[in-house]
Amino acid sequence: MKVIGVAQQKGGVGKSSITINLAACLARTHRVIVIDVDPQETSTQWAENATDELPFEVFTDLDPANLVRIRNLANEYDYVLIDTPGSLADTAVLGAVLDVSDFCILPIIPEGPVVGPLRRTIRELVEPRNVPYRVLLNRIDRRIYGQLEDWENLLDDGLKLPRFVGHIRTSKSVADAFLDGSVVTQFSDTRGTRNAISDFTTVAQELREALDAVPAHDLKGTN
Repeated sequence: MKVIGVAQQKGGVGKSSITINLAACLARTHRVIVIDVDPQETSTQWAENATDELPFEVFTDLDPANLVRIRNLANEYDYVLIDTPGSLADTAVLGAVLDVSDFCILPIIPEGPVVGPLRRTIRELVEPRNVPYRVLLNRIDRRIYGQLEDWENLLDDGLKLPRFVGHIRTSKSVADAFLDGSVVTQFSDTRGTRNAISDFTTVAQELREALDAVPAHDLKGTN
């Protein structure tokens, strides 16, 4: 079992959408659960809105102390994705998540003051715990000339941070999916949904390959 924390000390970067839709892609071939530790409970509400059954489970637990028992799920699930709060005030929660994570996904969007919180999250929370991580570019608008390339160059040459080769394009289908609790693996393959399906499928495959190279976390005293 591998545990993936989706974390950023910046709200509004799409952590819940990424968590839910990557979980759906992983669930095509694996047993998956999403654990929602965000007080806003967006992933939980997403599941509650679902008109069709989601291909994975969603569990809400706002007490980070319970995360230490997460390895007890090893016989039931292949992947655990943890949706986290996005606030500087939630450092303790993010720390507890990263303490049990095998890998961390750090989403950013190409707007606003996202670089500072990203660097702070990595410097203060991720790197001290030696958690492997990659930055994921989200809500990329390919209609804006040079946007993707500029942000890739910033991560590669400026910040020198590991990132996913794939990215998630801005998508009305994904933005609207919360309302009916749908996920990309349930979308009809249309012109309006094709990019979202392709993007999340590509990133999920890249995530699987990265996780295959990471040994599972060894927690003591989880009973």
